[in-house]
This record gives sequence, structure tokens and C-alpha cells, in this order.
Amino acid sequence: MSEESNIKPEESNIKPAETDIKPPENKMKSKYSVITVEKTATPDGLTGDNWYRYVIGEGGSKIEGKKPGSLKAVTEHAHTAAEELNARSVQGRSTYAPTKRPPPKK
Repeated sequence: MSEESNIKPEESNIKPAETDIKPPENKMKSKYSVITVEKTATPDGLTGDNWYRYVIGEGGSKIEGKKPGSLKAVTEHAHTAAEELNARSVQGRSTYAPTKRPPPKK
């Protein structure tokens, strides 16, 4: 067996040619999803006894929320929030991020 056949692809210095066919770029680089929805204690200062904690995540990013309601309603809320985060990531920026405004007209 030759020494060249033991080289792993990640160790190779060979780069694909610009003319190589590439798979279509996935515009949705991150994919947030619901990790968990679980019953939790009522947060301090709030009322009610039917609170749930949900966690939405993508890679190392985690977003935690608490919401009163039924397990089904809170789970639906968490899924909707994850879908909205994914929709924002397709745009390449947050809808809450400041944008450059044109200078005021004189």
C-alpha cells in the first residue's frame, strides 16, 4: 500500500476546482428546534400554577422561556418561536438588528 493512500481527505492540500459542481447552498444555515418542554414552578412575582419551561436550541445556542398554559399550547408556542428564528436566519440578519439609514436630506 502506498503512502499516498493513507492520507485522509482533511489532511490533503488539494482543494476542489472552481469548476467543480457544488451542492446548492443551504440558505438556512442554522436550524433552531424545540429541545424540551417541561412543567416548572411559577416564576417569582407571577401568578398561576400551570407554568412550563421550554428550551429552543441550535448547536451550542440555547434559548429558554417560561410560559403559562397547557402543555400543548406552550409546545406550539415553542415550535412557532423556533420557526420564526429560522425564518430570520434565512434573511441573514435579525429583524431586531439596527439597519443603516440614509443620511437626512438637507
